[in-house]
Amino acid sequence: MKTENRAEPLCVHRASKPIEYPQAGGAGCRLSAAAGSLDGMTVPLIITSDQTLLDELLRLAAAAGVVPDVAPDVRAGLRAWAAAPVVLLGADLAEELAGIGPPRRGAVHIVTLSGVPDEMFRTAVMVGAQNVAELPRSASWVIELLSDIDESSRALTVGVIGGSGGAGATTFACALGQVAARDGLAVVIDTDPLGPGLDRVLGMDRVEGVRWDALQQTTGRLSARSLRDALPRRKSLGALTWPPGPQGTLQAFAVREAMSAAQRGHTVVAVDLSRRVDPVIEEVASRCDHVFVVVQPTVAGVASTARICARLGRDRPMSLVVRRPGIEAREVAEVVGVPVTVEMADQRGLTESIDLGAGPVRSIRGPLGRAAARALTVAAGDDEMRISA
Repeated sequence: MKTENRAEPLCVHRASKPIEYPQAGGAGCRLSAAAGSLDGMTVPLIITSDQTLLDELLRLAAAAGVVPDVAPDVRAGLRAWAAAPVVLLGADLAEELAGIGPPRRGAVHIVTLSGVPDEMFRTAVMVGAQNVAELPRSASWVIELLSDIDESSRALTVGVIGGSGGAGATTFACALGQVAARDGLAVVIDTDPLGPGLDRVLGMDRVEGVRWDALQQTTGRLSARSLRDALPRRKSLGALTWPPGPQGTLQAFAVREAMSAAQRGHTVVAVDLSRRVDPVIEEVASRCDHVFVVVQPTVAGVASTARICARLGRDRPMSLVVRRPGIEAREVAEVVGVPVTVEMADQRGLTESIDLGAGPVRSIRGPLGRAAARALTVAAGDDEMRISA
């Protein structure tokens, strides 16, 4: 898995107009003298004895959808110091903690409600804090920080594009999503407004959820959790696709936000790439760890595939999925100039499976399921291995 580094603000945020937030309620935190005693702690730690500051931080945590661990004093805070992914240290206890000299760690932030005296910066250096944030001006940043605690990893991202029309790229992208969802959270993203719609192929067309039309009306940062909760989903598999009816074009800002949120919030992201390769599609392809081109092994299919691969550029991790029967895989690779990593036989009952709403993969042992599983292995790093399904 790849990781993304968060850019931390380097300045102090000054107070301005207060912002309203959801109330945390009585169950909005864990309060214990043994704060941070949870195994594999993944909740943020708040260290403060200032009830007003605590109430404000709990509101922000509720807005971010997390339940923090609260240490009311320095001793309790030190017990959780090393394990917490993020520490929000109240200015009221910062100097006391600095006097103890806690072990150095990242993701420590001093938070205050009452202005920032000059000596607070010296204290921040002593405790190893990354910044000093003043509420409520820094509220949006705190919410973003807390929302991203479980979003530090980046999904394996696989693009699929048809070498020619009717090659079966949408079906294969859906198969990748179904197979990946057996082991973790997966999402399939549809970038082709002229396609059938991934939700129809996956049997999710009647599942409520956000489609591209709604996402392209929004602005600002999209959190991984928000996207996961909003998309049509069946168990571990989500789909981002188009609503019925005439479609417009993808907006670059919406694609960037959706891709970023999907990558932070899932284990695998499968992208059905439009064959109309424009700058937006090129950018999406550049975000993929591997691009598979599905080939109909006919003279026309291979010729079209060569054009698509040339348009995408051969300087990216890319390989061919060749359907059988037809022209030999070795000949296809020679003509196109891209290696073949997966060969895939036709699957009986595929149309019936999709029509019944079960999606293309009904059994991992079928040709499509095996090909998708092996393609995921290739995308994860074994991209030089020749695979025959």
